[in-house]
Amino acid sequence: MVDLSQRAGRGEISARGSRARTASIHGFVSSLLGLCWLIFGSGTAQAHPHVWITAHSDLVYAADGTVTGVRHAWSFDDMFSTYALQGIETKTKDVYTREDLAPLAQTNVESLKEFGFFTFAKADGRKQRFLAPVDYYLVFDNNVLTLHFTLPLKVPVKSKELAVEVFDPTYFIDFSFEQKDPVKLVGAPTGCALSFQRPNDGTADATRLGEQNFMNGDNSNYGAMFANKIIVSCP
Repeated sequence: MVDLSQRAGRGEISARGSRARTASIHGFVSSLLGLCWLIFGSGTAQAHPHVWITAHSDLVYAADGTVTGVRHAWSFDDMFSTYALQGIETKTKDVYTREDLAPLAQTNVESLKEFGFFTFAKADGRKQRFLAPVDYYLVFDNNVLTLHFTLPLKVPVKSKELAVEVFDPTYFIDFSFEQKDPVKLVGAPTGCALSFQRPNDGTADATRLGEQNFMNGDNSNYGAMFANKIIVSCP
């Protein structure tokens, strides 16, 4: 789990009397599990998932036809959005600028590395690696917090088939792509065809899997059953 971090000068409350607090996705999950344990015990309150994300992705191409990276926009559920904004100071109540949210954006993108950025790519069957996220920022609009960031490929690649999957292997987080235009190709060569496959609905099975089930290795990649699959075929 990624920890929940707090920012305050030398651990003290700031002069304005509040704490500049930033929260990672998995830090939120950790806190939520503790609360569920106190209220409900170790039963169904700990069933997965715990955070819900509505996603949109762009596959970005260079002029020479190579894929350079994946550009994500992840909109968080109401509960996580509310939690993440606690303690963030703003000039106007409930109005958050990119500057206000910059520390929170940094905390979240840094926490993603441990989990492979929940993005897994293969070019002609060969696994591809990503560099650290760039161009990241958060937007808060209509009570929804959305994280925007770009994952550059370590080595831009030209392939006949590119496969990208987005999912959390442990299924702490559920990824559901937008119904309209879930994925776009940006600058792709002429003739490239995009297909997108949503995961099968396994909600019932997921509900039966409690926290203890995920502590053993048997279910360490359970979330792959809920992978969103992007396939690009080029001549």
